[in-house]
Amino acid sequence: MKIAVTGKGGVGKTTLAGGLARLLADEGMNVIAVDADPDANLASSLGISAEEMADVAPIADMKELVAERTGSKPGTFGTYFKMNPKVDDLPEALSKVHDGVRLLVMGTVKEGGGGCVCPESVMLKALLQHLLFARDDVVILDMEAGLEHLGRGTAGAVDAMIVVIEPGMRSVQTANTIRKLASDLKVQRIYVVLNKVQSPEEEAIVKDKLDGLPYLGSITYNHNIRRSDLEGTSPYDADPAFVDEVRAIKEALFQELERDS
Repeated sequence: MKIAVTGKGGVGKTTLAGGLARLLADEGMNVIAVDADPDANLASSLGISAEEMADVAPIADMKELVAERTGSKPGTFGTYFKMNPKVDDLPEALSKVHDGVRLLVMGTVKEGGGGCVCPESVMLKALLQHLLFARDDVVILDMEAGLEHLGRGTAGAVDAMIVVIEPGMRSVQTANTIRKLASDLKVQRIYVVLNKVQSPEEEAIVKDKLDGLPYLGSITYNHNIRRSDLEGTSPYDADPAFVDEVRAIKEALFQELERDS
């Protein structure tokens, strides 16, 4: 099972990604959680403290490792390098493990723009391809709304993309934009989760605006989740109601995938 969780910044996609990863690990699955968002904070959603993450650098920033694996020279451009670097050992070597979840922090390529063909970009894409195609683990990808890490070579391996939105038409419009991006990348199954819901009426209004996007469920706005975010701790550990909502979303997702298979 390979699941990408995406959405605009601030809607709570990382909260859901962390909750899903913890839940599936508690259910006995081998889970790799991939932080592929420039605003990397999946660790705290999983319950990993800032102190534990102090020695963890994003893979894109590991210049010596990138140079070693790609045969490139750090800080140079226009040179030849390997397009298929060895990455199969990196999930174990570079991850932080917490409560059965193995966390990998990808980082972003800062030079050359989104279309950069540079050693760092090649390294990240090769690692993502390995995770999606060559591993039997459940992989949860926490991604930015632009889907920068997913290319045509990897998107087809994603079993489901969950777009997290919050109440409001701007968020619904973002979901439709992401649907188009995902469709262009040949992602077959795209679903919506509504976060920060404050009333059944609010949820009903948003569901009516989704223009056919399959709906998996919602997460209620509550102060326990807000406090966890402020404290840098995991809502999965702080709020049983949140865990129940994530479980319901997971079960709805699995039912949808079983029906579509």
